[in-house]
Amino acid sequence: MDDDLIDETGRPRSRYTRLPGTGFFYPDSLDDERAERRAREAIEGSEAVVVADGDADGLACAAMIRETRDAALDVETVEAAIADRLEADDDVTDDGTTDDGASGDEEDPSGDDPTADAHTQSPVGLVSAGPYSLDTALERVVAYADDGIDLYVCDLCPDEFEPIADQLESLAASTASIRWFDHHQWDESVAAAVREAGVDLTVGESDEECTADVALRSLPYDFDDRWSELATVTRDHDLWIKEDPRSDDLADYSYWAASEEYAAVIGAYGADLPDTVLEYVASRREEKRARIDLAVEHAVTHEVGEWTVAVTYGRCSQNEVAERLREEGADAAVIVKPAGSASIRGSDGFQHAHEVAGMVNGGGHPQAAGCKPDIYDDMLDYAQHWTTEGQACKRVILAAFEAVAADVADDGDAVADDDQ
Repeated sequence: MDDDLIDETGRPRSRYTRLPGTGFFYPDSLDDERAERRAREAIEGSEAVVVADGDADGLACAAMIRETRDAALDVETVEAAIADRLEADDDVTDDGTTDDGASGDEEDPSGDDPTADAHTQSPVGLVSAGPYSLDTALERVVAYADDGIDLYVCDLCPDEFEPIADQLESLAASTASIRWFDHHQWDESVAAAVREAGVDLTVGESDEECTADVALRSLPYDFDDRWSELATVTRDHDLWIKEDPRSDDLADYSYWAASEEYAAVIGAYGADLPDTVLEYVASRREEKRARIDLAVEHAVTHEVGEWTVAVTYGRCSQNEVAERLREEGADAAVIVKPAGSASIRGSDGFQHAHEVAGMVNGGGHPQAAGCKPDIYDDMLDYAQHWTTEGQACKRVILAAFEAVAADVADDGDAVADDDQ
């Protein structure tokens, strides 16, 4: 493919935000090889391995675990690389995490990563994963980890036990311990199966704690105030409390930075990011705000049951778009992404996001969930997705909203009958 076809320079925002970032066009076969190599480097020879979601919450847990083992990366090297990036005015494309992916495996392969040799600096390996790549991440731990390691899984909730059953059986036999920290809503049977496999699983209340809170109170270590403050600020964004402006800095930086870079910086500074990082974040926000405005402008509302559902499309920051749409009267927001996934965000008046997502190959929280409908068979399907701004994806998600609305109405009728 001609690189100019996916180069955003000089192109209208209304065109390039309808397409995925450049990493999407990097062949899966090559991307898989790269991800396999990086996982192998992170895992081999490590005394502990952390498999974590590549967002601010999951990576905060990884930083905490490294703190307990005096295994943090050298942050000075990272800061120097960020300064160089700013000086060069590096226009990195927006290929960070989504609800169904992990930044460690989804970055632009040509991007600048000052922590590419992290495996040589820390005895605690970090493997980023998403809910749909957790089985692969655990397979790689089985393949490359030494016997007797400590394994941690952070901020990840499997929808089913079967895809990870064989991996956990092998790891339970070969590791010294497996600890799993999370705060999502778990299916009781899945949680029971994970525990029966020999995993020490701790799940916090999804509407009260983020996973960083869970790790902070669960790890046998006397953390100083910097770490409790980091957990509090991470929770402020992860639970969409929005009372501390630093939480947006953490969320944005985790989205734009490589996983190891983010873990190294917050491990050294906590929630108070250094000036170099804040300057980098600020340099990216102007584009971010413009994309949010565009997505909000193009949103269309639908009345589904008792709810007003706003649906839009584009490569943008889904949480901020959802907040704007809620401010404009939506009970729920759907942001369909060019890569084929979608974010579903709720409100106090709509707490069924995870139920909607569960009907279209996804899951999550009552007010925040993600999915990727199984409707893309070949590139022609994606071509239609881009040129129609996700019409097929929007239809199947709205149908899921209709089904959930019908279930809620039936439950209400049943309660009314019982009261008679």
